[in-house]
Amino acid sequence: MTVLEVQGLVAGYDRIEALHGVDLTVARGEAVTLIGSNGAGKTTLLKSVAGLIRPWRGTVTWEGRDVTSRAAERRSRDGLVLVPEGRRVFAGLSVADNLRLGGYHRSRAERAETSAEVYDLFPKLSERRHQQAGTLSGGEQQLLAIGRALMARPSVVLLDEPSLGLAPKAVAEVTEVLCELVRRGSTLVLVEQNAHAAFKVAQRGYLLDRGRVVLSGPVDELRTDARVRAAYLGETV
Repeated sequence: MTVLEVQGLVAGYDRIEALHGVDLTVARGEAVTLIGSNGAGKTTLLKSVAGLIRPWRGTVTWEGRDVTSRAAERRSRDGLVLVPEGRRVFAGLSVADNLRLGGYHRSRAERAETSAEVYDLFPKLSERRHQQAGTLSGGEQQLLAIGRALMARPSVVLLDEPSLGLAPKAVAEVTEVLCELVRRGSTLVLVEQNAHAAFKVAQRGYLLDRGRVVLSGPVDELRTDARVRAAYLGETV
C-alpha cells in the first residue's frame, strides 16, 4: 500500500528551480533512499515532503490525503516526521528532555511508553538520559535525533544525511539502527550521500541529478548501474 506519493513536484529557492517535475512513491513498511551528488535536489525534495518548502507545482499525497499545503508542524504532529541534516538536538537540554520534546503532543502515558521503547532501541541513550545533549558524541547525537523523531510515533520518517560528519564506527552504528527500524516495520525515506550505507538500509532507491530522477528501482539493480558504481560506490567500471 502506497503511504507517500509525490507527483510532478517543482520547487526551488527564490527564482532558482531546484526540482523539475519529480515523482516518488513509498509503500508502507518500505525504506527508500534518495542518492545523488551535492545540488541534485535531494534535500529540497525531502524538505518539500516535510512541508518546510512550499512546492511551486505538483502534489504531495500522504496516506491518501493531499498535504501539499499543510503546514510543516501539522505534518509532523500527524506523523510525517523529519530528522534534519546536522541533527539539530537541543544542546543545553538533557537526553530525556530532548525526547520529551519529540513527543510534546502525546499524553504523558504515551511519552513514557515510547521513551521506554526508544531507550530499549538505543541503550546508549538510556545510559546518558540525564546528560546534556551537547556533550554527546556526533554518533550519539544522531541516535538522539532519530529517537526524538520516533517519540512522535511517526508513520513515515524522513532522514536527511544521517551519516554526515560521523566516524566510520558511528556510521556503522547508525546504519544498523536504521536496519533495525526497517525490520520492525518502519517506513523510511533516506537522503544519503553514503550509498554503501544507504543500500544496506533501503529496498528501493532513486538517483537524482540536477533536480530530476534519472534512475529508480530496487537497490540491487542500482548497484549494477555503471553511473552509480562509478560515482557513488567508488568502483571502476
